Amino acid sequence: MFGSIGMPELIIIFVIALIIFGPRKLPELGRSLGKSLAEFKRASTELRTTLEEEIRLDEQRANLDAAKAAAAAAPATTTVPATTATIHPAPESAAAPHKVDQSA
Repeated sequence: MFGSIGMPELIIIFVIALIIFGPRKLPELGRSLGKSLAEFKRASTELRTTLEEEIRLDEQRANLDAAKAAAAAAPATTTVPATTATIHPAPESAAAPHKVDQSA
Protein backbone atom coordinates (compact mmCIF):
# COMPACT_ATOMS: atom_id res chain seq x y z
CA MET A 1 0.00 0.00 0.00
CA PHE A 2 2.61 2.55 1.07
CA GLY A 3 5.63 0.80 -0.44
CA SER A 4 9.04 1.06 1.13
CA ILE A 5 10.23 4.17 2.93
CA GLY A 6 13.27 5.67 1.24
CA MET A 7 15.90 8.14 2.42
CA PRO A 8 13.92 11.32 1.52
CA GLU A 9 10.92 10.13 3.52
CA LEU A 10 13.11 9.31 6.53
CA ILE A 11 14.67 12.79 6.44
CA ILE A 12 11.22 14.40 6.35
CA ILE A 13 10.08 12.27 9.32
CA PHE A 14 13.25 13.18 11.25
CA VAL A 15 12.79 16.93 10.58
CA ILE A 16 9.14 16.80 11.69
CA ALA A 17 10.11 14.90 14.87
CA LEU A 18 12.88 17.43 15.54
CA ILE A 19 10.43 20.32 15.21
CA ILE A 20 7.78 18.67 17.40
CA PHE A 21 9.99 17.27 20.18
CA GLY A 22 13.04 19.54 20.04
CA PRO A 23 16.73 18.65 20.01
CA ARG A 24 16.91 17.89 23.75
CA LYS A 25 13.97 15.51 23.89
CA LEU A 26 14.72 13.66 20.62
CA PRO A 27 17.61 11.43 21.87
CA GLU A 28 15.55 10.37 24.89
CA LEU A 29 12.62 9.60 22.61
CA GLY A 30 14.90 7.55 20.36
CA ARG A 31 16.22 5.52 23.30
CA SER A 32 12.74 4.77 24.59
CA LEU A 33 11.61 3.79 21.09
CA GLY A 34 14.61 1.46 20.76
CA LYS A 35 13.90 -0.14 24.13
CA SER A 36 10.26 -0.62 23.19
CA LEU A 37 11.18 -2.28 19.90
CA ALA A 38 13.69 -4.56 21.65
CA GLU A 39 11.08 -5.55 24.26
CA PHE A 40 8.53 -6.23 21.52
CA LYS A 41 11.02 -8.38 19.62
CA ARG A 42 11.87 -10.36 22.80
CA ALA A 43 8.20 -10.88 23.63
CA SER A 44 7.34 -12.03 20.10
CA THR A 45 10.28 -14.46 20.10
CA GLU A 46 9.17 -15.84 23.47
CA LEU A 47 5.60 -16.23 22.21
CA ARG A 48 6.76 -18.04 19.07
CA THR A 49 8.97 -20.37 21.16
CA THR A 50 6.10 -21.12 23.54
CA LEU A 51 3.70 -21.88 20.68
CA GLU A 52 6.21 -24.16 18.96
CA GLU A 53 6.80 -26.02 22.23
CA GLU A 54 3.05 -26.47 22.78
CA ILE A 55 2.59 -27.76 19.22
CA ARG A 56 5.44 -30.23 19.72
CA LEU A 57 3.92 -31.45 23.01
CA ASP A 58 0.49 -31.86 21.38
CA GLU A 59 2.05 -33.95 18.60
CA GLN A 60 3.81 -36.14 21.17
CA ARG A 61 0.55 -36.61 23.08
CA ALA A 62 -1.26 -37.56 19.87
CA ASN A 63 1.46 -40.08 19.00
CA LEU A 64 1.31 -41.55 22.51
CA ASP A 65 -2.49 -41.83 22.36
CA ALA A 66 -2.24 -43.52 18.94
CA ALA A 67 0.32 -45.99 20.30
CA LYS A 68 -1.91 -46.76 23.30
CA ALA A 69 -4.90 -47.29 21.01
CA ALA A 70 -2.85 -49.60 18.79
CA ALA A 71 -1.66 -51.55 21.82
CA ALA A 72 -5.24 -51.87 23.10
CA ALA A 73 -6.41 -53.12 19.70
CA ALA A 74 -3.71 -55.81 19.62
CA PRO A 75 -4.54 -59.21 21.16
CA ALA A 76 -4.38 -59.08 24.92
CA THR A 77 -2.66 -62.44 25.34
CA THR A 78 0.44 -63.58 23.60
CA THR A 79 1.45 -67.21 23.59
CA VAL A 80 5.00 -68.33 24.12
CA PRO A 81 5.83 -71.58 22.32
CA ALA A 82 6.77 -74.38 24.68
CA THR A 83 10.24 -75.82 24.30
CA THR A 84 10.71 -79.55 23.90
CA ALA A 85 14.21 -79.64 25.29
CA THR A 86 14.63 -81.45 28.57
CA ILE A 87 17.28 -80.51 31.07
CA HIS A 88 19.08 -83.55 32.46
CA PRO A 89 21.22 -83.36 35.56
CA ALA A 90 24.90 -83.93 35.05
CA PRO A 91 26.28 -87.32 36.15
CA GLU A 92 27.96 -87.36 39.53
CA SER A 93 31.34 -88.12 38.04
CA ALA A 94 31.15 -84.95 35.96
CA ALA A 95 29.90 -82.92 38.90
CA ALA A 96 32.83 -83.84 41.17
CA PRO A 97 36.25 -82.71 39.99
CA HIS A 98 38.83 -85.37 39.36
CA LYS A 99 41.67 -85.54 41.81
CA VAL A 100 45.07 -86.15 40.35
CA ASP A 101 47.46 -88.19 42.47
CA GLN A 102 50.76 -86.32 42.56
CA SER A 103 52.54 -88.55 45.10
CA ALA A 104 54.46 -90.58 42.54
